[in-house]
Amino acid sequence: MAERTYGEIPGYPPGSTFANRTELAASKVHRPLQSGICGGQDGAESIVVSGGYVDDEDYGTEVIYTGQGGNDPRTKRQIAHQELKLGNLGLARSQLEGYPVRVVRGAGGDKKYSPKTGLQYSGLFRVVDHWSDIGTDGFTIWRFRLVAHESADPPPDLAPSDIAGEATRVEATIQRLVRNTSVAAEAKRLYDYTCQICGEQLMTPAGPYAEAAHIKPLGKPHNGPDTISNVLCLCPNHHVLFDTGALQIDPEGRVVDTINNAIVVDLQLTEKHPINWSLVEYHRNIHTTKTQAEK
Repeated sequence: MAERTYGEIPGYPPGSTFANRTELAASKVHRPLQSGICGGQDGAESIVVSGGYVDDEDYGTEVIYTGQGGNDPRTKRQIAHQELKLGNLGLARSQLEGYPVRVVRGAGGDKKYSPKTGLQYSGLFRVVDHWSDIGTDGFTIWRFRLVAHESADPPPDLAPSDIAGEATRVEATIQRLVRNTSVAAEAKRLYDYTCQICGEQLMTPAGPYAEAAHIKPLGKPHNGPDTISNVLCLCPNHHVLFDTGALQIDPEGRVVDTINNAIVVDLQLTEKHPINWSLVEYHRNIHTTKTQAEK
């Protein structure tokens, strides 16, 4: 498969329809001709919900999706256990990494939300949970809860001029989403998902987990840049402590416990990670109270 593309495909806004899987694959909205998940151990970019699994649940803006494997395509019944591998692992990774997933619905799915014929692109969703369960047919299945994002493009039946302001706002939101996940993934790869403070790598059944912490916060009023120079790779505990100012980084690159005013450790850095030290100073300033400054 070609390199993964997360986010929407230009020219195919939500509501776009396809006569069959061949047309769908050609659009690159969902590239496999048969598989319901386009993904692997690195993440999943799209899924098709078409009634192929009896345990699927579709609520419109929320989908409880059954993973792939162990299904008899003739009867649509489960005949074997599923495993957390291939596309299933990809969806789990997309949850850990925050990758958006394109959701396509087929005519065989829930009639409330599916097209009468062919397939229809429903927009971007995010994976917010995954777990194993015993399905209706008595076999182990993997289930994924996906919740809808706002769309990047207007529906095809509305002219862009009719909702130009809204389209601009929403498009910017989705572009930030895709860009943010790309920057975060780069920071994590640089440190092999190892926390730059404690040096620990958390391992889950879906692979290693770490979080990307912005040094200067994004959005108003801080307006920090969405660049690798503004991101640290941290474990969840140290992410929270850093975001709240309980941990700061001094000008020498040492991690300081501001509660006890003690140096904890030197921040782990690689030459490939060009930290912007002016942003580190900004972080110190916004988390230094008047009382602290007077000490």
